[in-house]
Amino acid sequence: MPGHVILSHGSDSGPDATKVSALAKVAESMGWTSERPDYRADDALGHAGCITPRVARLHDRIAASSTQPVLVGSSMGSFVSGLASLEVPVAGLFLLATPAVIPGSDYAFDVRLDVPTLLVHGWQDDVCPLDDIYEFAMRRSLPLLVLDDDHRLSAHVDAIARQFGLFLEQLAART
Repeated sequence: MPGHVILSHGSDSGPDATKVSALAKVAESMGWTSERPDYRADDALGHAGCITPRVARLHDRIAASSTQPVLVGSSMGSFVSGLASLEVPVAGLFLLATPAVIPGSDYAFDVRLDVPTLLVHGWQDDVCPLDDIYEFAMRRSLPLLVLDDDHRLSAHVDAIARQFGLFLEQLAART
């Protein structure tokens, strides 16, 4: 049964960014509802400074959802989606170009292990090194899809959208 998806954009982006817009379209075409919070005011606080307000904003959106939502994030959106999953129940995590750490922050990326999760990353990501998220995924036995792309993953938006559709189908089949 379809549910709700909350899509969180990256730091140098906005709610109408290419990837989150494409994934929202996939979710909606499958009968899921979606929303894209605007974190740009939080991002003005810098990478380390925006984490706490972003997580708080995401908690508010999760609390307003009538069902446990699927969290989707890109880069900083991915980082805060993982952190939010540690504190409130969510149905799934679909995370793109995830940083394992944010310089200057006391936070380290993590996710609840009982939440279905898929990590997607680019081989040539020079913003969030692949080695860091590969090590994270390996330690937790999480699926990691690595694409021949950079941090923006812009050459693979269609492939990521198809993978997201499969992810939502699997979640819907579980309920």
